[in-house]
Amino acid sequence: MAQIFPKAANRLPLVTALVAGLVVCGAVGFFWYYGAPEYTDVGYRPDQPVKYSHKVHAGNMAIDCRYCHTTVEWSSKANVPPTRTCMNCHSLVGQDLATLELVRSSWEENEPIEWIRIHDLGDYAYFNHAAHVRVGVGCIECHGNVAEMEIVQQVEPLSMGWCLDCHRSPDEYLRPPDQVTNMYWVKPDNHAEWVTAWKETMNINPPEDCSACHH
Repeated sequence: MAQIFPKAANRLPLVTALVAGLVVCGAVGFFWYYGAPEYTDVGYRPDQPVKYSHKVHAGNMAIDCRYCHTTVEWSSKANVPPTRTCMNCHSLVGQDLATLELVRSSWEENEPIEWIRIHDLGDYAYFNHAAHVRVGVGCIECHGNVAEMEIVQQVEPLSMGWCLDCHRSPDEYLRPPDQVTNMYWVKPDNHAEWVTAWKETMNINPPEDCSACHH
């Protein structure tokens, strides 16, 4: 009886399996690489309900981050400033600016402004702002130089690998706590010696186990 399929067809299942495997691996690799926070989160810059310029406030006027974000030194969360913080100045300055209409109505109606969160960790991860700020991790290390940003955007991936890189080698990210909000602080020549002494004084030994961030 004559063969219906040529002998080469015997290799078809193997070739099909190899091609399918390559396609699956390629798809997984594509989404693994391009679905990472470096591509999906970095650069996120939503339009806020009020066009607030960090460059004007934190940059030109050199307003300290902690004037608005008052809880970063003692709370796990960095608070979004309430409208009354804005009105401390804008009850006297820029009273007729159209861009502040929502701020004025928020104040008059006692309704909070619905700001859009930019740096947003998943609920499965825990981050304590105060624990980092108190030991001298500068705001710029995670948020970038906001004093140069008209519109704040995410500049770091905030991924697990990114956090672990800092926990494993924290020295270059540490500075005196009174300089944490200084976007233009420059490391002194004796920074390495200072870090060694500071880590011993503050018992800085960042954890690397899962339970540190995943409670």
